[in-house]
Amino acid sequence: MADTQTVNIRDIAFQTADGAEQTLADFGDKAILIVNVASKCGLAPQYEQLEELQRAYGERGLQVVGFPCNQFMGQEPGSMEEILEYCSTTWGVSFPVMDKIRVNGAHAAPLYKALKKSPNVEGARGPIMWNFEKFLIAPSGDVHRFRPQTKPDDPEVVAAIEASLPA
Repeated sequence: MADTQTVNIRDIAFQTADGAEQTLADFGDKAILIVNVASKCGLAPQYEQLEELQRAYGERGLQVVGFPCNQFMGQEPGSMEEILEYCSTTWGVSFPVMDKIRVNGAHAAPLYKALKKSPNVEGARGPIMWNFEKFLIAPSGDVHRFRPQTKPDDPEVVAAIEASLPA
């Protein structure tokens, strides 16, 4: 497999909830907001704000994508069927939720290995700190990283989304 440093982040493959292979390039030139999600996390109400962003900016070129992860205190223990049911019935999620992944450690998903090289707003790089860490990938390839506690509708996130939408 190619080193993620030399591969365009949009070309790194991952698995969809139904096991198909996909890349971010499949979303075209959209701005993509990637979030590692967990149903049993205290930050799970962010699903509602993520869905609001998808509805508000989707037609203008934003795509929210959720990646369930069970690495933080076992807060995403369910099967994919249970996760998708929870997202749909509890939060009305319409954006794609991909297959459950690992975001840290030796077995981290290649996409997350690449994303972790991006600094957050304080300039820190490295491991995902908790559920609901957010990465906004602009069509230009620029990556904005936001801490888990930063809500999806925070003015800083919204400003980055608006600046990243395709022309």
